[in-house]
Amino acid sequence: MVKIKSNQRTQADIILDYLEELGVEYIFGVPGGAIEPLYNALARREAAGKRPKSIVARHESGAAFMADGYARVTGKLGVCCATTGPGTTNLITGIASAFADHTPLLVITPQTALPTFGQKGLQESSCDEINTTSMMDYCTVYSSFVSHIDQLERKLYHAIIEATQPRRGPAHLSIPMDIMAMPAYNPPQYQHIGNRTKASKAVDNSALEKLCNKMLNANKAIIFIGLGARYATDAILKFAEIILADIVTAPEAKGFIPTRHHLNKGVFGFAGHDSARKTLTDSDISIILAIGTGFDELSTAGWDKKALLNVRLVHIDDHLENFTYSPFANLHVHGNIQSVFEILFQRATKSIEEGRRCPILNFDQNKKKTLSRTILNLLRKDEITAYNDESIPIKPQRMMHCLNELMPDSTHFVIDAGNIWAWATHYLNIQESHQYHIGMGFGTMAWGIGTATGIAIALKNTPVCCITGDGSYLMSSHEITVAVQHKVPLIIVLINDACLGMVKHGQAIGGGEEIGYQLPIINYAEIARQLGAQAFTIESGSDLQKLDMLQICQYKGPTLIDVHIDPDEIPPMGARMKVLNHDEST
Repeated sequence: MVKIKSNQRTQADIILDYLEELGVEYIFGVPGGAIEPLYNALARREAAGKRPKSIVARHESGAAFMADGYARVTGKLGVCCATTGPGTTNLITGIASAFADHTPLLVITPQTALPTFGQKGLQESSCDEINTTSMMDYCTVYSSFVSHIDQLERKLYHAIIEATQPRRGPAHLSIPMDIMAMPAYNPPQYQHIGNRTKASKAVDNSALEKLCNKMLNANKAIIFIGLGARYATDAILKFAEIILADIVTAPEAKGFIPTRHHLNKGVFGFAGHDSARKTLTDSDISIILAIGTGFDELSTAGWDKKALLNVRLVHIDDHLENFTYSPFANLHVHGNIQSVFEILFQRATKSIEEGRRCPILNFDQNKKKTLSRTILNLLRKDEITAYNDESIPIKPQRMMHCLNELMPDSTHFVIDAGNIWAWATHYLNIQESHQYHIGMGFGTMAWGIGTATGIAIALKNTPVCCITGDGSYLMSSHEITVAVQHKVPLIIVLINDACLGMVKHGQAIGGGEEIGYQLPIINYAEIARQLGAQAFTIESGSDLQKLDMLQICQYKGPTLIDVHIDPDEIPPMGARMKVLNHDEST
């Protein structure tokens, strides 16, 4: 293998050149022997005051979660890396989670040097041993092995394009360490790669024309927003406001529309609101515009046919595969979602200007609703009672109430997997669009802390609050030291019920045996202090309200808030239990 001087550019530098052009600021990973050429290049960048920089996670899955969080809030490509063998396999859960949530990532992993393939080198993961490239095939939009130096840039370009196009998701390159360390004498071949990552604005004009005609003859329309609408919510809202169409979101899209918006009728699906289902089942509704969704279990309340999966549906999506899940729809419109709603808005505006009195526009434009709402508008009376309950130990509903009051409007909330899914989906107030992040596609426990760390690093001084359970925290508490090291103002609200709550309540509601959910009593606050964070223990709503949240948000480092909740309070997860019990009633 060619010996490279420490200041000589290598193929790893070429990779970083492309990432710099894309505006990528950080690479999240865990170093090791085989990935050393990439870290050597990162060291040279840092010495020169250039980006991207290295952020070292404590576990490779944490690195993938951090890249996921970074991509969600910046709109840029998230990048993570790990060494060969177990370093790569440790990434897989985080990569699978990003794949399920369609988060664009570039995943870089190495191989042992090419001449040693098949000789059982340490951590060898070539096609002759533990084939990690093939493993990645099943949880990426693109996974390829670079077998020659002349392939590297072309495959890197291919990976970036695949990651950022409408299907979106992680793209993986497996690069032998000797190829990554080879000298680079020329600048990158592909120029202006950033322009190639922009989504096409094209739409199916024939289908769109049919939709426009349907809308003109409709009495009333409802808009159902799924995860795939993430990049088009402003255009969707403008259209909804001009025709006064009520909006319902899937659980994973809850944060796309502020709770306070006057057209927001809440969440339909897992832990959803009665108001949302009532809206969808209204007999006056002639069209439901379902946008950017694959109609999975959690977003459809266990495939509810009466409310959503029926012939009133018009499915609008930029991902053709999603149409295979809606054969019942009366129309499919394929294309750029933002473009579709910009055109719909223009058509509606023109109709109003021309004085057309089509049914869907049959209202006084001067009397549009303007009142702001809160989460209370979406709750039943008994839910509001629990929301205000001052009992000790604190009820999860009351805890959400306190967070709604205490956290600044600019806070980004990150919701980990577990019971907190249900409590946050149902009770958390979201002040602004795209400040609520949840990983429901793969349902990965321990997703929250890593993702929140990536978001906090990206947003720097913006408040970031990760709400997690003690089960998830025990899987990933070590990642809090990344926030300590980088002085990141991250708030972790730990829901402490000394159990795996989703398991416990699922067994109780479903009539299963009570087994395997217990967790030990642990002083999480003391452990957090030993790891370098500040920490508080909360046993009542008044304890929580006494916190100096301004100081916590400005603290240069992580803060753990260990909240001892009522462990017997049952979360709103009925739709999930119906599926587990094979109950097909609606």
